Amino acid sequence: MQHILVIGIGAGDPDHLTLQAVKALARTDVFFILDKNEERQDLIRLRRRMLADHARPDHRLVEVPDAERDRSTPAYAAAVDDWRHRRADIVEQLVAEHLGPDETGAFLVWGDPSLYDSVIAVVEEVLARGGPAFEYEVIAGISSVSALAARHRTTLTRVGRPVQITTGRRLAAGFPEGVDDVVVMLDGRAAFTEIDPEGLDIYYGAYLGTPDEILAAGPLAQTAPQIRELREQARERKGWIMDTYLLRRSQD
Repeated sequence: MQHILVIGIGAGDPDHLTLQAVKALARTDVFFILDKNEERQDLIRLRRRMLADHARPDHRLVEVPDAERDRSTPAYAAAVDDWRHRRADIVEQLVAEHLGPDETGAFLVWGDPSLYDSVIAVVEEVLARGGPAFEYEVIAGISSVSALAARHRTTLTRVGRPVQITTGRRLAAGFPEGVDDVVVMLDGRAAFTEIDPEGLDIYYGAYLGTPDEILAAGPLAQTAPQIRELREQARERKGWIMDTYLLRRSQD
């Protein structure tokens, strides 16, 4: 039986690898890398460094372009479904062509595979199609959300209060009702500048765990312009950005 590992590799620091992830890297025969256009050489070098440090000397590496997603259409859910179907086509072909009998293949996933990532759903779709038959395992990783809270020396929750994880697209429609602590991911529009800042604090992080890490915190009304400027400068310099932040209602 072939085996697939979905390995969370952390938010950007090579030391984010857990012992479980290190052991998983060491027992993998072939690593499948789906390259995205927005990724830059520093991310590729980071993955290669992890493999050089922890993978078997005789491991194989297969890199292919990732499926493109239509980010301009207002039909967001349909666009994501289409993207995942085409990703499943790629994964099915990779397993069929590059994974031998009784071998183990792996996908390296930034952060934690269970948080805002499609690889698990894609692997499930490949199995549902009745093509290659394999077992698979998910290795949890340190997410950017956990790294953000640790770097700001805070917690995601407060006593008796829930925390909500959402996207920049949803935040732009307004701060969620019924919660005081909101973690925002996948924000391509700096949505924290589009909401009423009154009574909110922000804990912001970009490129968490990397040499380019950016941290900022404070009352949203005063801090948002600074963060937006830092964010735009970083995107201009690197060509891409990975960031997340916690919005918190100030204590009464």
